[in-house]
Amino acid sequence: MSRQIYPETPKQSHYDVVIVGGAIIGSSIAWFLSSHPDFDGSLLVIERDPSYEFASTSRTNSCVRQQFSSEINIRISQFTAEYVKNFRKYMGGDSDIPDLILQAFGYMYLADNETFARHLRVNQKLQASLGAGTKIMSPEEIAAAYPFYNVSDLILGSHNLKDEGYFEGSTMFEWWRRSARKKGAEYIHNEAVDIQLDAASSTVEAITLATGEKISCGHLINAAGPRAAQFASLANIHLPIEPRKRFTWIFSAEKPLDIALPLTIDPSGIHMRQYGQTDYMAGSPPHIDPAAAFDDFEEDHSIWEEHVWPLIAARIPQFEAIRVTSSWAGHYAYNVLDHNAVLGPHSQISNFIFANGFSGHGLQQSPAVGRGIAELILYGEYRALDLSSFSYQRIIENRPVLETAII
Repeated sequence: MSRQIYPETPKQSHYDVVIVGGAIIGSSIAWFLSSHPDFDGSLLVIERDPSYEFASTSRTNSCVRQQFSSEINIRISQFTAEYVKNFRKYMGGDSDIPDLILQAFGYMYLADNETFARHLRVNQKLQASLGAGTKIMSPEEIAAAYPFYNVSDLILGSHNLKDEGYFEGSTMFEWWRRSARKKGAEYIHNEAVDIQLDAASSTVEAITLATGEKISCGHLINAAGPRAAQFASLANIHLPIEPRKRFTWIFSAEKPLDIALPLTIDPSGIHMRQYGQTDYMAGSPPHIDPAAAFDDFEEDHSIWEEHVWPLIAARIPQFEAIRVTSSWAGHYAYNVLDHNAVLGPHSQISNFIFANGFSGHGLQQSPAVGRGIAELILYGEYRALDLSSFSYQRIIENRPVLETAII
C-alpha cells in the first residue's frame, strides 16, 4: 500500500467530527459521512502512520462470509456483498471508479465432532432463513465436490457459494479514503495524545495532538484499531480490546488443485483458501495467544513447520509438497469479551463514539459500520440496519453478544 503524504497540522481548531484512525473503519466512516447529502459539517481524520504498513487493514485476508451464528452479523455481511458487487453505484457512479469482483469460492467449515456439527446445523438453518446459500454436506458430498480433501475423520461440512469469498479490500479502502478527501474530509499525519472532557465528564470538549495543537470537536470517533483501548483510556474509559497476533502464509503447490479452494476452516483451527490463480493462503493464531505489543510483528517460523504445514497436508494430501513464497504477522483488534464489535456512543460521554473491536471481521463489516456510524452522527439513530446490540453498554454490564462462528 503506497504511503500517503498528509500534513501534520490541521487547518482549523474546531471540527464537527474528528475520527482517530484513518484505516478501513475510519475511512469508511469518513466516506459515508462526507458523501451524505445531509452532512455539511467539517471532518478531520487523524492517522498516526499514513504508510499503513502495519495496520490491520494492510494485513487482512480480505474475505466476506455469511456463515455466522447471529442474525445481525449475517445481515452485515449481506450488505457487504451487495456493496462490493455494486461498488461503483454506491460510490456515485463515476466511470473512474473500478468494479469490484466478489470471487465466490465460499467458506467450508469442517466438523469432526458432533458438538461442532450440531452448531453448524443450527447456524445453517438461521443463515438459510435469511437468504444465505449455506448447505450442510456429508463427507461423501464433500469428497464428490472437492476430491482433494481427506474426509476420513469428518462428520459434515457447512458450505456457501452465494456471496461468500474474496474481494479486493485494499481497492475499496483506497477509494473510500481518496473520495472522502475529495468530498472535504481532512486527513492529517498526527496522533491524539489527550482528551479533555467537560466538568461533568459527559462530553468531549477537545483533544490534544502530539504536535501540541488543541482541537475542539462535536463528535469524537474512536477508530484506532488495535490501539483502541489505549486511546479510550485517555478519557478514563475501559475498553476490553487488545492486539492479538495472527500469522499468514502464501504458498505454491507442486501439484495445484484442479478447482478453487474454498476458505476452509479445519477442525484444527487452521484456515486456508485460494490466493490468485495458482497459489494459496493459510492463516493461524499462535499456540499461546496473549496480547501483543503494538510494535510486535515478529514471525514465528516454527508454527508453520511444526504445526500448520502438517495439518494442511493431512487435510489436503496434495499439499505435502508446497513452498512458502511470502508470509507476515498482523494484529487483530481483539475484543476479549465476545469477539464482536463495539459500536456507538459511550454510556455517559455522549459524543464519544466507538467503532472498535472487530476481532478479524473489520474489513468485511466496514461498509455497514461506516453507514451506521454516519447515521448516528446525522440522526442520532441507526436507520438502515440496527447495530445497537453492539453498544458499549454491554461492556459495562458484562453482557456478551453470542457469536459461535469465530475464526
